[in-house]
Amino acid sequence: MRNSILSSRRREKIVGLSLALSLFAGGAAALAVNPQDNVRGFYDTLLSTMRYGPTLGQSGRYARVAPVVDRLFDVPAMTRLAVGPTWATLSPAQQQQLVDAFRHYIAATYADRFDSYSGQQLQVTGERPYNGDVIVQTKIVKSDGDITDLDYLMRQNQGSWQISDVYLDGTISQVAIQRSEFHSILRREGVDGLVAALNRKVDLLGKGIAKAS
Repeated sequence: MRNSILSSRRREKIVGLSLALSLFAGGAAALAVNPQDNVRGFYDTLLSTMRYGPTLGQSGRYARVAPVVDRLFDVPAMTRLAVGPTWATLSPAQQQQLVDAFRHYIAATYADRFDSYSGQQLQVTGERPYNGDVIVQTKIVKSDGDITDLDYLMRQNQGSWQISDVYLDGTISQVAIQRSEFHSILRREGVDGLVAALNRKVDLLGKGIAKAS
């Protein structure tokens, strides 16, 4: 019995070490030159996170996804577009607060949506030019055959291709949706209210109370 317990503990340590190494390797990946390869790398991170999703929990998935979001998403540009004309009236400190809060929200949203693996396929299917930028086209195929089209608008930023918007079904702009939501909160509660709302959403996602919309 004692040998069996020791063997079980040893297996747990090996599994834990393997998981830690895989997370470290994924988090250290650099951006590629090709926009499709950047999205493929992001999807590889999501798939590996999903496979360990229940073990990692929301906080572990967030820790896995956040560094990749920080590199791959042009969060400052996305925040500026989502805030709209009000952005120009904000102080640099307020702008940075919003960028940081929005960055946390994006990572927490992906950690929530991609929480477990049940045979999904994340496929990069091609790209097309868009006003000097590139739209990378992808599909999420569930095990039951249900397909969701998810496209990424990518722009070059200091020599790297970064995501500046996400389109659901090829037409629904995530930044446009968030701009509408942000405008409503800014009108009622100001910048501090918007930062608090984003941080509150991240906290609720972390506790498993809310689901990403």
